[in-house]
Parts: sequence; C-alpha cells; structure tokens
Amino acid sequence: MTEKLISIKNRFNEVEQLIVQPDAMSDMKEYTKLNQEYRALEKIVVKADAWFLASENLKNAKTLLSTEKDEEFRALVKAEIETLESEIEHLDEVLKMLLIPQDPDDNKNVILEIRAGTGGDEASLFAGVLFKMYRQFAERQKWKLETISFSEGTAGGFKEIICTIQGSEVYGKLKFESGAHRVQRVPSTESQGRVHTSAATVAVLPEVEDVDVDVNMGDIRKDTFRASGAGGQHINKTESAVRLTHFPSGIVVECQDGRSQHSNYDKAMKVLRSRIYEKELKEHNDKLSSERKIMVGSGDRSDKIRTYNFPQGRVTDHRISYTVYNLPNFLAGDIQDFIDRLRIAENSEKIKDTEK
Repeated sequence: MTEKLISIKNRFNEVEQLIVQPDAMSDMKEYTKLNQEYRALEKIVVKADAWFLASENLKNAKTLLSTEKDEEFRALVKAEIETLESEIEHLDEVLKMLLIPQDPDDNKNVILEIRAGTGGDEASLFAGVLFKMYRQFAERQKWKLETISFSEGTAGGFKEIICTIQGSEVYGKLKFESGAHRVQRVPSTESQGRVHTSAATVAVLPEVEDVDVDVNMGDIRKDTFRASGAGGQHINKTESAVRLTHFPSGIVVECQDGRSQHSNYDKAMKVLRSRIYEKELKEHNDKLSSERKIMVGSGDRSDKIRTYNFPQGRVTDHRISYTVYNLPNFLAGDIQDFIDRLRIAENSEKIKDTEK
C-alpha cells in the first residue's frame, strides 16, 4: 500500500507541473486528459495524505506509550491510539475502493436507447415509462437530455427512443441500466384484472469521439429520406432524415429528429460511432471475462436485470437480489440507491480480482 501511494503522489506532482506549463494548452486533447487525471489522482492523494499523517501519529503515540510512566497521561495516549487505529482502518477501506482501476469510459456522455420488447402495446407503454424515469433522473443530476430519434407506439409510449445525455459521470452512473427490464401489471385493456408481463430493453452506450474508434467513411452508405411524424410541413416535405449503414458490422442508424439533414447526419454519426465502439468493447470484455464474469455491468441486452411489479409496488434487481417497495418513487427518477448498490457490488468483484 505504502509504495503504491507514494507512486501515485509522485505522479500527481508530475501532472500538477505539466498542467501549469506555458504551452500546456497547445494540445487541448492532451490538456483535457491531464486535467481529468489530476482530478482523479487528487481524490486519492487527499486520502493518502490523511493515511500517512495518521500512521505517523500512531507510530509516535506508540513510542510515547512505551516510555511514559504517568498513568493518567498513558490513558490519554491509549485513547489517542484507539482513535488513530480506527481512523486508519477506515482510510484503508476508502483507499482500497479509490485504488480500484476506474473504467476509462465512466466520465463519458451516453447514448441511451430504449426499445419495446415482448408484450405489444403494453411494452411500448412501458418503454415510455422507462424513458420518463431516466429523464427525471437526468434532471435530478443536472444533466442535459436531447432526443435523437423516436418511434411512437400505437397506444402510446415508444417502440423505440434514442437520446443523448450529457453531464458529469453519466456513463459511470447509467452503465448498469443496460439489459432487459420486465414489467408486471394489469393493462388498461384487461377486463378480467389479470396481470400481464412485458418487457423493454435498455442500452447505455458511451458517447465516443473520432479518436476513440476507427471508422472508415468508405464503409458507410448514407441515404436520405423524408421524415415522418411530428415537426410540421418542413420536416415532412424535405429529405432531412438520414440513414447510415455500416457494412463491416451491419449496423444501421436512422435519425429524423432534427430539422436539417446536416444536424441529423451529425447525430446519426454519434450513434453509429458509439454502437461500433460498444461492439468492439463487448468483444474485448468477453475475452477478459472468459474465466470469470462480473456480476453486474455486463451490458448484455438479453439479460433480465430488473422487474417492476405494479400490483405489489415492487422493484427487484436480479443481479444483486435487491428489492424495494417504492415503485412510484423509483419510476419518478429516484434510482440512485440502486446505482450505488450496483457500483459497490462491481467494486467488490474488482477488489477480489486484485487480491488474487
């Protein structure tokens, strides 16, 4: 632990010097990376300094206790030793968590995709409920949500909706939401009061830049067409909608939400790059996890991750076997408790890995 913390403090001092150099901002991408590294290391260094200070104080207190004869003063020193040992034990746990290798994508913005699954109209309605839930959570986090494209269900909700979410640590907080979400409730069209089960799938993709994924523009076909749906005469009478087909992966992306073809093309390219990146990332992670699969955060859309039971007011996350009975609050965007527990579960798995 000591050697690792000293190494981190040395790197922190090095980065601190690099970002104040006169020419530091000549390469903005490198400057941004250094600032992100600085902020990440600073969290560790603050706790490391506290750990070193407490350890030194404990050493001095024990030395003093070994030579002190006055019983009243010895009692004060013993109490100080107990306090310091408790503080060091707490800092050990904090540092153990902070030293877990961070997912480099955690600070990225995301592309959020929600699609109705099995269940017909009820699945589309549920997809709409999930979108509202994430929109309200984004508002609580002071994030910016922007719709890219959507297809409405015949009875309401969405067959599919895709949006971007921008803000601080968006992917780090939402990445555990990828997977199949199951709902159990009585549809409004059900005359016998029977509970039906339907599902929607959620995909949370880290938004990537050109440098994050190598996309050959020669492998992409661009088609334009007239948009459909809301938007007035302009959106329906011009070929502003864009469809991009990436031949090597077979990925197809459409965007018709914007008023201009240029805007729709930019949005479609964002989604395309993120889907290609997700595909490459999944292949990479599959290789790493061939021996052991992390309990949470696999991102497989076929995995049933959560059940929302309306008659019981229950929400259950199947990955961590955690259940609460506050469904209305949860669907109103109060999902932070689940996110925290999922992050703790993943970090626990990572700690086991580092101790092997």
